Amino acid sequence: WARTESGIFRAVLKAEPSFDEAPWPSLSPDAIDFVKGLLNKDYRKRLTAAQALSHPWLSGHQDIRIPQDMIICKHVRAYICSSSSLRKAALGALAKTLTVPQLAYLKEQFQMLGPSKNGYISMHNFKMAILRSATDAMKDSRVVEFVNMVSSIHYRKMDFEEFCAAAISVHQLEAMDTWEQHARRAYELFEKDGNRPIM
Repeated sequence: WARTESGIFRAVLKAEPSFDEAPWPSLSPDAIDFVKGLLNKDYRKRLTAAQALSHPWLSGHQDIRIPQDMIICKHVRAYICSSSSLRKAALGALAKTLTVPQLAYLKEQFQMLGPSKNGYISMHNFKMAILRSATDAMKDSRVVEFVNMVSSIHYRKMDFEEFCAAAISVHQLEAMDTWEQHARRAYELFEKDGNRPIM
């Protein structure tokens, strides 16, 4: 490694973690996937706290309270405010390729927002969820600006399917071993005859 703490720290940042040596081969695939998700150097691909708590490896613990994932609020805001129609369609196609555990996580986040009886959430639901779970640090940051911005588009409603499209992180999907299958299946949803490029 290195002789100093800072040298060790730099070496750790440069090195890729190895899961070939003991005790890793004896652990479950879910345990290894959990640790890999937490150790991702790219913060955009790393598991959020809410995702980590709802990971299949921890699913046996019923006493865990999953918090509202603020990254989802950020993704939904970007989806509504700045996504083009093509990007929204692509995200919708990607959302249709999600696995059951991924959909279960998003369903849990959707339910935390308190959808109406007909299955829709509005931006008011986001505002209330953010204010409900806001910490002192969040109040000091730009969360208040976000809440005010969300209030300005409160008329916008979405169902669970559109919520999934808005909430997914393409960066996290790209970091998965199954990214190629997700991308291929999403592309196939765009193709009509199976052999033509998207027009």
